[in-house]
Amino acid sequence: MVIALGITWVLDGLEASLVSNLGPILERPETLHMSAGDVGLTNSAYLVGQVVGAIGFGYLTDRLGRKKLFFATLLLYLIATALSGLSPGFWTFLVFRFFAGGGIGGEYSAINSAIDELVPARVRGRVDLAINGTYWLGAAAAAGLTLVLLDPHIIAVSLGWRLAFGSGAILGLIVVVMRRDVPESPRWLIMHGYTKEAETVTAEIERHAGAERSQVEPVAVKVHGPTNLAHLAHTLFVRFRKRTILGLSLMLAQAFLYNAIFFSNAQILTHYHHVDAKHVGLYMLPFAAGNFLGPLVLGHWFDHWGRRVMIPITYAASGVLLLATGALFWAGYLDAMTQTIAWSVVFFVASAAASSAYLTVSELFPVELRGMAIALFYAFGTLVGAIAPSLFGAIIDTGSAANLFYGYALASALMIGAAVIARIYGVNAEGRSLESLSAEES
Repeated sequence: MVIALGITWVLDGLEASLVSNLGPILERPETLHMSAGDVGLTNSAYLVGQVVGAIGFGYLTDRLGRKKLFFATLLLYLIATALSGLSPGFWTFLVFRFFAGGGIGGEYSAINSAIDELVPARVRGRVDLAINGTYWLGAAAAAGLTLVLLDPHIIAVSLGWRLAFGSGAILGLIVVVMRRDVPESPRWLIMHGYTKEAETVTAEIERHAGAERSQVEPVAVKVHGPTNLAHLAHTLFVRFRKRTILGLSLMLAQAFLYNAIFFSNAQILTHYHHVDAKHVGLYMLPFAAGNFLGPLVLGHWFDHWGRRVMIPITYAASGVLLLATGALFWAGYLDAMTQTIAWSVVFFVASAAASSAYLTVSELFPVELRGMAIALFYAFGTLVGAIAPSLFGAIIDTGSAANLFYGYALASALMIGAAVIARIYGVNAEGRSLESLSAEES
């Protein structure tokens, strides 16, 4: 179940990395002949699509269940990414990127809700971080694909970029098959009064796991059914106001940081370090490795030392390291290789920080509105973060290293500010059930 659901992050990583690596190629006359600003605009369209998809499908996942949305969002992504590769021009490409983002954004709400509702409390932190880290497996796969598909000695550039998007659609088809037997969340079933169905799902999971049923005390659960916007607003802005401030801060900072660097790194390598566009994928591989390993290595400590220790540490360290990297770039001390090494170090830590943001917003709010809460936080962070690709695309067009440093400084300030808020408003959620966290007043 974890693999079938967690592969969402692989898909997102594949999509985002494809467009990032393809950015310089899409500027060529034989492809779509975009400017760097146009590439940034299509990246922003993808991110805005994620916002719309997250809110729309997040609302539906709380009302209709997690499982129904697993397939609806995946099919939207699959169709839109295939059509992206068939785009005849800039505007059609931009529209299809918007809808591909909508599918992925919808996935986040349903999948994050289901995973946290299925994972044992004692390992929820490390498992959640590790699953979010698989985003970078998709990014690495995209880098490997572009090394082949963008090599003119193997495939013509005018065709290779289209095949790259086709690979995303093929992976989507594989995931459809993988998800056939994934059950509905027992917690969602109970909350909506489907107690017999919840019992059946739980018994089937235990049977597959070879676990013996243990005798436990009955637990009283209030059946809510679908909730309205008034209940959502009261929960977010009255009952859990501090948690809302925490979630918004974490999501905004990490979204801006990632969108700023990830969607522009290929253009920085080609425009500032003069890397050949067809070799950009080589530099993405160590960058992706650092991002993937960070949550795996550091995830244990989020359950051991706790959220209120590790979240501030990783956010603050990411901001300081990024600022140092930006200063070295401005001073002219970095080439393509050392730039990539510096980014890999920054995002070894930042990847764990970003994953902890998703963990925070998915574990701190009640079951009956978890999907919508995740969607709203994700949408807020992504919508604000969607400014970053266009902003950094415009900065790259200026050719100024100083302007790029100021952009890095802004991202760094957001991360450090979020670290302070996390220390003040953080919740000791490690090892605690979702129900006990929801029962608190904050």
